[in-house]
Amino acid sequence: MFESAELGHSIDKERYDAEVPALREALLNVQYELAEQARFPVILLVGGVDGSGKGEIVNLLNEWMDPRHIRVHALAEPTDEERTRPMMWRFWRALPPKGKIGVFFGSWYSHPIMERMQGNIKEAELGQCIDEITSFERMITYEGGLIIKLWLHLSKKAQKRQLTKLAENPETSWRVTETDWQHLKLYDEFSNVAEHVLRETNTAEAPWIIIESSDFRFRNLTTGNYLLEAIRKRLDASSPPHPVGVPPMPPAIDDKTLLSSLDLTLSLDKKSYHRQLAKYQGKLNQLMRHPKFRNKSLIAVFEGSDAAGKGSAIRRISQALDARHYRIIPIGAPSDEELAQPYLWRFWRHVPGNGEFTIFDRSWYGRVLVERVEQLCSEADWMRAYKEINDFEAQLIAHNTIIVKFWLAISREEQLKRFHAREQVGFKQFKITGDDWRNRENWQQFDRAVCDMVDRTSSEIAPWTLVEANDKRFARIKVLKTLCDRLEQALD
Repeated sequence: MFESAELGHSIDKERYDAEVPALREALLNVQYELAEQARFPVILLVGGVDGSGKGEIVNLLNEWMDPRHIRVHALAEPTDEERTRPMMWRFWRALPPKGKIGVFFGSWYSHPIMERMQGNIKEAELGQCIDEITSFERMITYEGGLIIKLWLHLSKKAQKRQLTKLAENPETSWRVTETDWQHLKLYDEFSNVAEHVLRETNTAEAPWIIIESSDFRFRNLTTGNYLLEAIRKRLDASSPPHPVGVPPMPPAIDDKTLLSSLDLTLSLDKKSYHRQLAKYQGKLNQLMRHPKFRNKSLIAVFEGSDAAGKGSAIRRISQALDARHYRIIPIGAPSDEELAQPYLWRFWRHVPGNGEFTIFDRSWYGRVLVERVEQLCSEADWMRAYKEINDFEAQLIAHNTIIVKFWLAISREEQLKRFHAREQVGFKQFKITGDDWRNRENWQQFDRAVCDMVDRTSSEIAPWTLVEANDKRFARIKVLKTLCDRLEQALD
């Protein structure tokens, strides 16, 4: 992939000085238009070999453009906090909102390439990293983001010449470290790994642009012109690219579904309930204090029909635990800040670290439930979300996160009974809204969406537990018992 970047490209000083003013003006104009429209973010990755001018390019863009609308992330080795989460966690947190430019000087490519070059990971592990990266980038582009990936390249001779030149100049010698000279000795190994990674991630959604950097004028003009062209093209486009979706699964012709097959008459008497409540709350408390849990994290996801008892089930969990050891994240309509990001962003930011427990009262499954039924996103968006959600959960589980997912199901008649009861009790009236009544009109559509969700996202590593919740006592005990069983199994 690097052949065209080793031809000795160059630009003379006269041409450079003549073209830079117009280019700077055009870049500023397109940047302000991007900020004004705020339709999509720009994610700029600057990678390449040592001495190729990555830092110089980042500084140049801050000089040529308005730095108020640019956020530079110079990400080096992960911090202790970042090591307790999946690799992509720190990059999700750093994504720019719509209308802004995020520059990643050191990106999600840096660590896998270096780890493979140094022999710390095998080819299969590198392949897994590549799969995660391509899935991540595909999602960002389908969510409307513009990803621009620049690789600044030098041949081995050019790199040695550049490092020597920098080292011999007293004003720039500080920029050359012992690590740079060590990397020069490993140039061939680095080049082979980098070329493999670039080739595998050179997708239609986020292609790599390889720029020869032996001549700084050529490098600067090429970078500036490509950035201008890419942003201009997206601004002029009517909409972001969308995948070609697979049609949703048709309903069963006999009308039998997962939800209709549940036995909602299951119940538990009060005496048995209190006995089992004490048993499983005590067991949950002990499991959370198990020494092995310090190297794991736990996520409980609660979804269900309106008034199905999600809140009361969550309270029976929290009653068993020290408030310092868990967080409850209630999910409602996204805020303006969250709407400026891909839909999974607001969930990635709450991913627990080692030894932590996070409870989501509604979750990322809203994309394939309420957003699908209420037509808040396109069919292509919610259809691709199944894979994106499975990929998200797989990354969490690969990083020792235990995920337990509950769907609390009640009958339509029981829901109506609970709605009326809420209207009669003053301190419960806040729980019943116009949205709840409107959702009842879409009962069949929600049922189908739930069944599709379970079929497509109940995996061997993160299965769904369907909870018969017409009887609240039965539902609470099933939730607690399932949570304890899954946690105990993971700690064995």
